[in-house]
Amino acid sequence: MASAATNFSLSLCTKHQTPILKPSFFFYPTITNNNNHFFKSNKCPSLSASTARNSRICATSSRLMDPSAAKSEPNLPTTTVQVDLGDRSYPIYIGSGLLDQPDYLQRHVHGKRVLVVTNKTVAPLYLDKVVDALTRGNPNVSVESVILPDGEQYKDMDTLMKVFDKAIESRLDRRCTFVALGGGVIGDMCGFAASAFLRGVNFIQIPTTVMAQVDSSVGGKTGINHHLGKNLIGAFYQPQCVLIDTDTLNTLPDRELASGIAEVIKYGLIRDAEFFVWQEKNMQALLARDPSALAYAIKRSCENKAEVVSLDEKESGLRATLNLGHTFGHAIENGVGYGKWLHGEAVAAGTVMAVDMSYRLGWIDESLVKRVGDILKHAKLPTAPPEIMTVDMFKSVMAVDKKVADGLLRLILLKGPLGNCVFTGDYDKKAMDETLRAFCKS
Repeated sequence: MASAATNFSLSLCTKHQTPILKPSFFFYPTITNNNNHFFKSNKCPSLSASTARNSRICATSSRLMDPSAAKSEPNLPTTTVQVDLGDRSYPIYIGSGLLDQPDYLQRHVHGKRVLVVTNKTVAPLYLDKVVDALTRGNPNVSVESVILPDGEQYKDMDTLMKVFDKAIESRLDRRCTFVALGGGVIGDMCGFAASAFLRGVNFIQIPTTVMAQVDSSVGGKTGINHHLGKNLIGAFYQPQCVLIDTDTLNTLPDRELASGIAEVIKYGLIRDAEFFVWQEKNMQALLARDPSALAYAIKRSCENKAEVVSLDEKESGLRATLNLGHTFGHAIENGVGYGKWLHGEAVAAGTVMAVDMSYRLGWIDESLVKRVGDILKHAKLPTAPPEIMTVDMFKSVMAVDKKVADGLLRLILLKGPLGNCVFTGDYDKKAMDETLRAFCKS
């Protein structure tokens, strides 16, 4: 991020038709000219004049539910979170059985040609259902598909070319729509392909993992990995909509479920303290796949993500805070080999390391360190990097992290009470060295 020339503040207000456990979705980021970025939860009255001119910020819902009330309802309602980006705004639909309701997809397909990008794991489960949703009562639409290998290790240029090959062989035109059906890897690659094919075509996200539903499908980050670092090649490119059918989580392996919960926990730590407290009380329900608990966690996560993206689409400051634990975590993924640790597993261990460093800097209390460790353990997530990781391995990968600016590694660290964080390069490097040595044998 370029350092800010002046100080300014932004405030964000969210309208709720029905409150969720009395949430406080009001956030007050302040960006200063010393390369520190402090973000804290704060109720504030209004947008600054300059912000009001440049941003429209909104995360709305058709209905919000307290999970305890939802348990008695046989069919959870469909809700919508809006990502407000002016003329590129789009809805996130969240609900059970959405793939059986064709209108949700068809209203966002503007041409007659569709390419569904999926993988070998998801295709047998949901490809036919998606094709039916796209074409039912809509005979003018034709659907092609490309089925990629499954796994982070295939998030590369060679695999991406398979998408372009299929699109070109099928003679798709600029009015076509790409549809990403799968987890974060598929969403990232399909979105990147859509951004580049014919210099940009429409695409839709249908995430089928918790990780993708609560994080990667929302906000327009697309891309692939390079052997020197994760997500170093890509683009910001927003979808037409995100359709989250929570029924797809019924086929998700337990390990993938836990991996996604790591991103849910992140939101509570950096900006939504009440959500974190709810997670502490309801983690067992999430792991048991309680439908109302999962729907609530997905919705609240999407609301947080939508608010951040609406304020800072291109990650100039505030959006970087969503990467808590990711700098350490990406180093783990690269160090052990892509695909051996799931993204959420690496982020969980990375979060513990970021929290440890925050404590060594004197920025948080020891009680918060313990709460973070406890909730990650309860979620069945790792709380330390694998033994193969060394201090030098961490440093070499972190040196090419996307958050490096002018040779300075900026990190997201917790500071102050639960729900507050900073994005900064102004920290005692001794603390980072101590953290790395504490978690690495060499």
